[in-house]
Amino acid sequence: MGKSTAAGMLRDMGLAVHDADAAVHRLMAKGGRAVPEIARAFPDAVVDGAVDRRALGARVFDDPDALERLEAILHPKVRADAHRFIDARRYRGDELVVLDVPLLFETGGEKLCDAVAVVSAPRFVQEARVLTRPGMTRDKLARIRAQQLPDADKRRRADFVVPTGLGRLHSLRSLRRVVKILRDNPPKSPRSGRRRPSA
Repeated sequence: MGKSTAAGMLRDMGLAVHDADAAVHRLMAKGGRAVPEIARAFPDAVVDGAVDRRALGARVFDDPDALERLEAILHPKVRADAHRFIDARRYRGDELVVLDVPLLFETGGEKLCDAVAVVSAPRFVQEARVLTRPGMTRDKLARIRAQQLPDADKRRRADFVVPTGLGRLHSLRSLRRVVKILRDNPPKSPRSGRRRPSA
């Protein structure tokens, strides 16, 4: 969808961004807080004190029960990491921070947010981007999509929708509008349900 590119643009605007994927990588690296639990649940996926992400991915990808066990290990730890990030940035005086989360609605992470912006691109653009990744096939992409909330549902539940299929400049302008709206009109409470003006 262009989520990582959008997060980079927000960083360039001076906003602090918590990257949930990066948090997962830290949790599974050597010495990471998730390694002991993953080693107990998936012993073959831990090598030399670190999680072999490729082996773990192969183990859980087509096994819903295994994926659920892994998510039960990782999601609370990523959420705790996000809380620490928010607290630290609040202490520094930041009025606005970004949580870059790939499965926000699927994990209930929107409850942690004052507002949600979804980046969205047409299906053909998504496919053109994703199918260039090493090891990606149409079948694998279809299975990944089956585990995610449909894009139309995400757009419906979002406070802002940022289109990323019309070029970087268009996406940047949309993100700047979102940031301006949030700075000019800070949310009164997390996920109040009040849909904001279009970005």
